Amino acid sequence: MKLSYQIFDLPLKHTFTIAHQSRDIQDTLIVKLEENGLFGLGESTTNPFYGITIENMTACLEVIRPVVESGKWKSPEDLWELGKEVFKANPFAQCALDLAAWDIFTKKKGQKLYEYLGLDPSHIPTTNFTIGIDTVEKMVSKMKEVDWPIYKIKLGTSNDLEIVRELRKHTDSVFRIDANCAWTAEQAIRNSEELAKLGVEFMEQPLGKDDLEGMKEVFKYSKLPVMADESCIVESDVKKCHGLFHAINVKLVKAGGITPGLRMIHEAKSLGMKTMVGCMTESSVGITAIAHIAPLLDYVDMDGAMLLAKDPAKGVRITPEKVTFPDGPGIGAELV
Repeated sequence: MKLSYQIFDLPLKHTFTIAHQSRDIQDTLIVKLEENGLFGLGESTTNPFYGITIENMTACLEVIRPVVESGKWKSPEDLWELGKEVFKANPFAQCALDLAAWDIFTKKKGQKLYEYLGLDPSHIPTTNFTIGIDTVEKMVSKMKEVDWPIYKIKLGTSNDLEIVRELRKHTDSVFRIDANCAWTAEQAIRNSEELAKLGVEFMEQPLGKDDLEGMKEVFKYSKLPVMADESCIVESDVKKCHGLFHAINVKLVKAGGITPGLRMIHEAKSLGMKTMVGCMTESSVGITAIAHIAPLLDYVDMDGAMLLAKDPAKGVRITPEKVTFPDGPGIGAELV
């Protein structure tokens, strides 16, 4: 088994702004595993909010290289367990390796990943398309550029309700709201009343991740369902979110890959919570991996590659009507 990786700058079509950062280029790390003529690809983007850089991701991969290249692991779950101490502070790097492991593992089995997992690709929910914070005029322009049935609207400004009211004038599409920790409990409860009237499906992470007392109030009094994102990063967070959120958004890069992501999804379902998997502006490598597990989900946010001006990979093709997977086994994404 050979481990290698490549670094790419992913240029965005538009400046992408959320409550705590803006960016025009997203750095990403593509991991490759090769053996006997087969290869597997995985990906993780950098993230300054979580202190994740190309340098600290590759440093972790170099530590685990002897284990990976020994070939002594028999499955992605084995490799994930062998690396969990190395990647304890850097699940992003573990995600990239875990995705590559699942890709080559299922290629060896001669199965697509969703086939190996026993999932039906006809049962994939329609992804939302994300509209970052901008002037109202530019946000409207972005919606007109990509006519989509579901939009995720990034909020966290001084005029959030005005933004949604104005956007609603231009489309009948479903809205999902993501405040990225920007509101207080009082604001969230008050905003939920108006947002419910404006065709919003749910609110994602309205409060700071540690504001558990505030979330108790929001969960009790909100007129809309609430979804955890920053409050649900790793497996141990799922149970903590029960009774505070109606749903969780699992980010594979934050959780450490598909291996723990699947466990988080199944645990949330067992607790009666709805599930979503979200992206972190990955290329088609990371997005295609998400698509394979999407049949498990109530909602999905896998529009990352759609936000790019240039994609270094090819993989799953997404339209409002269907998701088309690459030919052949594994996850199936390829660099171009």
